[in-house]
Amino acid sequence: MDLADIRPYLDLIPVVSETPGRSVWVSYDAEADVLYVNFRKPSRATDSEITEDDVIVRYEGDEIVGVTVLHASQRALR
Repeated sequence: MDLADIRPYLDLIPVVSETPGRSVWVSYDAEADVLYVNFRKPSRATDSEITEDDVIVRYEGDEIVGVTVLHASQRALR
């Protein structure tokens, strides 16, 4: 694998370094077209809210512990 193949992953560095706890776990369910992003493992949400652009923000108390992105493939940059 050459450097050009890993560039999108390297672009994640600034994003991860600014997240709570400096850790991110990501999984994608292709069948449901949902991207799950967790800032804590395990993440135990006590509350959640859905934004007008179909992103579910999950909270533990006042802290964001993750987001769920619905219709994820429609948001991908091509």
